[in-house]
Amino acid sequence: MLTPMETIDGFADLRMDIEVQVDEKPMTLRQILELEESSVLKLGRSAGENIDILVGGTLVGHGEVVASEDSVGIRITDFREE
Repeated sequence: MLTPMETIDGFADLRMDIEVQVDEKPMTLRQILELEESSVLKLGRSAGENIDILVGGTLVGHGEVVASEDSVGIRITDFREE
């Protein structure tokens, strides 16, 4: 029986984009046009709540935002292995 890495061996070096999604907010065109530099978009998620990690538009896990030296990173808290 092959391991998951052996199964995908031919595709292992294929580049894929990972998206990190905090939330979605439906807005009217009027609301979008009224946005300015100091505007704050209120989202449905609470501060500190896990965010979604997507590959190819498919949810593959969740994570939390962390400070990493001089940038921002995502600590994976749940990752699907399916």
